[in-house]
Amino acid sequence: MNLRRLFAVLVKEFRQMRRDRMTLAMIIGIPIMQLILFGYAINLNLRHLPAAIADEAGTSASRQMVMDMLATGVIEPVADARTPDELMALLRRGEISVGVAVPFDYERRLATGDPAVQILVDGSDTVVQSAAAQLAQMPIRLPPPENNIRLPDRQKSIPLPQGSVSIVSFYNPQRVSAINIVPGLIGIILTMTMVMFTAVAIVRERERGNMELLIATPVSSAELMIGKVVPYGLIGLIQTSLILLLGTLLFQVPIRGSLLDVYIAALLLILANLAMGLLISTRAQSQFQAMQMTFFVFLPSILLSGFMFPFDGMPRAAQWLAEILPLTHFLRLIRGVMLRGAGIFELWPDLLALVAFIALMMSFAILRFTKRLD
Repeated sequence: MNLRRLFAVLVKEFRQMRRDRMTLAMIIGIPIMQLILFGYAINLNLRHLPAAIADEAGTSASRQMVMDMLATGVIEPVADARTPDELMALLRRGEISVGVAVPFDYERRLATGDPAVQILVDGSDTVVQSAAAQLAQMPIRLPPPENNIRLPDRQKSIPLPQGSVSIVSFYNPQRVSAINIVPGLIGIILTMTMVMFTAVAIVRERERGNMELLIATPVSSAELMIGKVVPYGLIGLIQTSLILLLGTLLFQVPIRGSLLDVYIAALLLILANLAMGLLISTRAQSQFQAMQMTFFVFLPSILLSGFMFPFDGMPRAAQWLAEILPLTHFLRLIRGVMLRGAGIFELWPDLLALVAFIALMMSFAILRFTKRLD
């Protein structure tokens, strides 16, 4: 072995790495991204779960109990409700994860030991169920007795009697993990395949020499882009059907909403991922570089969308970043339709977000492709 020749090869490789900006970005960027996401954004200790409170009693004791619940930091009111039926409607639309129902005879129930408070939980996420169960152990400050005798400080806060708080979990009371995971897997698989398929589409045409032929034809940029998206869209729908079939047969995952709504949500995610892949394709110089760039989409999508880790446990900055990812909105849509039986238009904020993302990404891809032709 000649050390001089070996050293020359080593120097050549290091120089190549320095010239390849994408490889250099992965060497530095991936460890930094993983450290920040796992150390800062991932949090299994849920706090500030979106909640609504229906206090039908309206007494000083019930208001004090609600204040004590809010003081725990487990829940945070984000919507108004007057009755348990309104709480159920909010749960079905995914606007809240926890509903607190206080009956009109709250004080009588508390005195007799009957269930005095009912916690309604969106059980489609098993982690939310565990967090909401902490409210059953919450201490409560009892109102002073009728003769106005003040209690010692150590007696002003005592645990609720056993059974005073009942936790009612909807949509997945058995806490079967597959029921929560399988709908999310539709989004994960579609994101991995659709982005990768189209990320190499334009690059492959260039590497094979077909780009010159396409330039010479009257095909416009928009026609070329749409023509590449449609076949992969059909493949994505086939993948969705396969996952739904296996999820139903093997894991008994329910489809409580409309099957048409499921396919509408899946089609929107497919188009969003295909548009994002095309945008990557117009930027990449080779198929390998295109696959490298897709990794920067996969990692935050899987970790921040709410598929692996609870969305409500993330800090605000991470949640804002997750809102620009199409997978985040798809998970809300698919779990709302399949598990909670919500209509697709009841979840219109996430529906509108996906449509806007598709229009934005597709427009950028067409504009960048036009510039590359010039």
